[in-house]
Amino acid sequence: MELKGTTAIITGSSGRLGSAIAKALAKAGCDCICHYNRQKEKANELVEQIKASGVRALAVEADLTKPEEIETLFEKVVEFGVPQVLINSAAVFSRQPLAEVTFEEAQKVLNLNLTAAILVSRAFAKIINDKFGETESVIGKIINISDIGGIRPWAEYILYCSSKAGLNGATKALAKELAPGVCVNSVAVGVVNWPNDFDESEKKRQLSFIPVGRIAKANEITEAIIFLLENDYITGQVLSVDGGRCI
Repeated sequence: MELKGTTAIITGSSGRLGSAIAKALAKAGCDCICHYNRQKEKANELVEQIKASGVRALAVEADLTKPEEIETLFEKVVEFGVPQVLINSAAVFSRQPLAEVTFEEAQKVLNLNLTAAILVSRAFAKIINDKFGETESVIGKIINISDIGGIRPWAEYILYCSSKAGLNGATKALAKELAPGVCVNSVAVGVVNWPNDFDESEKKRQLSFIPVGRIAKANEITEAIIFLLENDYITGQVLSVDGGRCI
């Protein structure tokens, strides 16, 4: 797909990785719908930075765990332009031992990390179908931002890892159902930023599991996303960008 001149939706764009993805898409020539939930100031700053690069941008607030707000998000998106790219980046990172898991916390994590991505993808696919109808050519792309924890789960992160494993499964199911008009892939991200509770000894231990010996740079993740968006013959895949951590 030629990205220049297309409109992209980036959920969770006010986060560190989400904002890096939005900037990379803008650099590739995409107009950007920058979704956020609470961080309005960061989203507005991102929009101004994107506009300065010569493309259009719009910040849209929505709580993706509420179906009615997903509908409102897409009403505003259509006013801006028909999107052909969707990046499901919004997520919450949650750590707790199994004994501390509550129903409410499970709902919070799974609703945002998995259910919201599915419902946003449904709304996106409907817009594509309404605009273009049945087609044998690729006219839409969905990239789900997953995590290597969905491939090789960690102890005490059962909700987060389960949500990302589910997202990888949803990627494959969506790829089958939405083909051939929409390609759906997932990028399983390795360590990009250290968790706040990691001390130097824990960082050193984690690096020992990564063959390349370092954490990822944001551009190494965004370059993988651009690659998948530009290639029309890859769908239903989970691409690990993890320095070899999952080997």
